Amino acid sequence: MLLVSTNLLLLSNAVTSRRDKSILYSRSAICILLYTSLLIYFNTNIIFLENAIGIFGGLLYCKSHNFIFTLFILIISSLILILTSFYPRKIWLEEYSSIYHMVYYKFIYFKTEILNKMSEQYKLLEYPLIILFIITGSIFLISSSDLVSVFLSIELQSYGLYLISTIYRNSELSTNAGLTYFLLGGLSSCIILLGQSLLYVNTGNTNLDGLYIINSISQSSILDDSLNLTYTSGIYQFYLQFSLVVMSVGFLFKISAAPFHFWSPDVYDAIPTVVTTFVAIIAKISILIFFLELVYYTSSSLLNITWKNNLLLSSLLSLFIGSILGLTQFRIKRLYAYSTISHIGFILLALSINTTESIQAFFFYLMQYSISNLNAFILLITIGYTFFNLVYKNKKDINDKLKTLKDVNFSSIQLIHQIRGYFYINPILALSLAITLFSFIGVPPLVGFFAKQMILSAALDSGYVFMTLVAIITSVISAVYYLVVVKEVFFDKDEYVLNDELDNKNLNLLLNKNNMKEKVSFNINNVVLSSSLTSIISIITLIILLFIFMTKECFNMTNILALILFHA
Repeated sequence: MLLVSTNLLLLSNAVTSRRDKSILYSRSAICILLYTSLLIYFNTNIIFLENAIGIFGGLLYCKSHNFIFTLFILIISSLILILTSFYPRKIWLEEYSSIYHMVYYKFIYFKTEILNKMSEQYKLLEYPLIILFIITGSIFLISSSDLVSVFLSIELQSYGLYLISTIYRNSELSTNAGLTYFLLGGLSSCIILLGQSLLYVNTGNTNLDGLYIINSISQSSILDDSLNLTYTSGIYQFYLQFSLVVMSVGFLFKISAAPFHFWSPDVYDAIPTVVTTFVAIIAKISILIFFLELVYYTSSSLLNITWKNNLLLSSLLSLFIGSILGLTQFRIKRLYAYSTISHIGFILLALSINTTESIQAFFFYLMQYSISNLNAFILLITIGYTFFNLVYKNKKDINDKLKTLKDVNFSSIQLIHQIRGYFYINPILALSLAITLFSFIGVPPLVGFFAKQMILSAALDSGYVFMTLVAIITSVISAVYYLVVVKEVFFDKDEYVLNDELDNKNLNLLLNKNNMKEKVSFNINNVVLSSSLTSIISIITLIILLFIFMTKECFNMTNILALILFHA
């Protein structure tokens, strides 16, 4: 379905000449993703499978958690595409809001800067098309069962990410960040290819099932034939584990786990926030699910030389670096980047433990953090949309302040001090942002608390006392920079006043009925946020806030997925 729809969009894109129609392409992409989700949902009879089903000669396979996370990726991507599928603001007049007026009347408004209809993100015909390519690569990677399909899938996903990072052609910062992402991403792809080459040289096959079988044989000390002596030799086990370490380094690079994180703060900060939302969430889900398979089938070793120790070390460094370096940030998206690095540390810790309880925590943490991160970025974008009618109180300093705000048209909120006192401008959005940040911290009874508690409990049960202490300490440290944002929003005074140019006498629109036009005046307070944005923020915020009342269903699903994986 995704491949056919991508081809149709590509053909339609090639023959159109109006770039202002890109909003229709985004809506079409949402319909495609939702219909694909329905196809998966109506095949629930094969979702909860105890054993995987191989397809296309073993290149791909179907398994329970692959179905669930494919569905999850499709839904998250649909929500992200809503940001470019509807205009962010609308004019709402109560006397003209009935169904009758909506059907027979038409508003004509020419000052598009108030409604933001001419913004750059609504002129990108290629954006939904590239996103469909990325989603296709992500789904293939989750289901890959061969080294060849793994590399092709990760490259299909990565090339799309490089393109959407540079899709804003008029933005110098975005182009530079995309080029940086491309060069370093190419380096990580070379490392992945090197690891896969070493695996092929040492095992003689590219199929992951064969690799898992050979790894199991290498742990056996029962058989004593010549084949088994070859596989159980110490040097062979070392080569096998070393190859997996090299390949894992490339994947850790792509998910910005420490110490391979240095590119992500710069890239996240420079590219437009609409694009950052997709890069920061979708790219990590597929790689982490692929990691789950590798860890489960290849982590044991008689020599105690396991490649999962590489993940454990990366988890330790990610917890420290994401928490400590985030304290010095004054740019909001760089702070989000270090926050992501810190949470990647928790996810890698759950993977490294590799028990039923830790894998359940892994599933749950990955889902809740993706949703919370999505809400954080959507809130950042939406807050920027509410500043259209505001100017700095000290107008003499406005030019000096804006010198530090590069790419304002594409990412209006970049500095933390820009949302200072935002509670007095829009208290509802401010409260939603605070709830999301408190969930990142792990404040009960928000959903983030349950996720961290599950991972820490699994770590203690498996004897990882030092890592548990590190995770607790770094969580407390990272709480500082989240609380700094909350303090700026709620306890400081804002720097803005209403723009004098936006007075009532200048705000008019035409009401058209049967070719009869009537002038209608409206107040600046009649310009409100789009229902698409407010609905997404409301639903996700309520999920984060009220999760304590619906824990049973989520915990049961993650528990079933973990039990199926471990054949329990």
